Amino acid sequence: MPQLPTLPESPRSIVVLRLSAIGDVCHAVAAVQAIQRRHPDAELTWVVGKVEASLLAGLPGVELVPFDKSKGVQGYRELWQRLRGRQFDVLLHMQVALRASVASLGIRAKVKLGFDKSRAKEGQWLFTNQRIAAQHEPHVLEGFMGFARHLGVTDTQPRWQIPVGEDDQAFALTQIPDDRPTAIICASASKAERNWLPERYAEVADQLVTQGYQVLLCGGPAQHEHELARAIEAQARQPLLNLVGQTSLKSLLALLRRAKVVLAPDTGPAHMAVTQGTPVVALMAHSNPSRTGPYGQGDTTVSCYQQHVENQQGKPLSQLRWGTRAKGPELMASIDTASVMAAINRALSR
Repeated sequence: MPQLPTLPESPRSIVVLRLSAIGDVCHAVAAVQAIQRRHPDAELTWVVGKVEASLLAGLPGVELVPFDKSKGVQGYRELWQRLRGRQFDVLLHMQVALRASVASLGIRAKVKLGFDKSRAKEGQWLFTNQRIAAQHEPHVLEGFMGFARHLGVTDTQPRWQIPVGEDDQAFALTQIPDDRPTAIICASASKAERNWLPERYAEVADQLVTQGYQVLLCGGPAQHEHELARAIEAQARQPLLNLVGQTSLKSLLALLRRAKVVLAPDTGPAHMAVTQGTPVVALMAHSNPSRTGPYGQGDTTVSCYQQHVENQQGKPLSQLRWGTRAKGPELMASIDTASVMAAINRALSR
């Protein structure tokens, strides 16, 4: 039986493999920066998705290697060509998706560290030679911190330093002046079934404006995001500022930092707001918020996940596999406006 490679006590070169998505990448930043604090002399490279790389641009002490999955096989060839001839001490294989494991074939590292076998789905364990310790029902961020612990990190309190340029900060200041308390609604998730009802977003927005807050609608350029924002505006009685499609990820990050509270479903901007220290009210129905919700925001998360998953599975949540999802396009309708306003007021009172 071949001898397993030894993990260096002080690795000189570390490569992270986490391609997507925005929320997961935000979680991974906390682990990566914890590793940097423990191993300040290590050279750190991160293979990351093209979109996500635009959010992480300028991350201190990290070389970003973007991977464009839209290019198919050509994307792999370009990645492997860029890394050709390089040898790393440690690969942190933080993504179980098969496309990430395929990408790892072109990354040369003495130690290829992956998840423990219970979490190494899609055959990830076939592409690694060491595993992190098993964890009991961890949040995704805590799962990533398992990689940091494997490298000797003891300070695993999440902290984030994601740089934002002066132009993006100036843009955010023009939209959210110091004397204008603002709430941001990032209404659209990547899957329509995770979206809350536009008329309920509108009702919440009206109440916030009545309480003296400016309300911004933010999101990406996709047509479905524009359509949802317009539907919210049409239902609202108070004026809202619609910036959907008008921000980059960096300028959105700057806006989120200046907001007093962010309201969002299970979507990337909710996790981006956490990195900026802004309170988040998350609306969740399909995924367990204890596993994938905005980190540290449990007291302001409004979730109907447990009732739906228990009804569908016919078992209490404690007996279900960690990560079991509830299914159905109407689940978010179970979240009422009063519960959301109560969570927002708790967030604003912090």
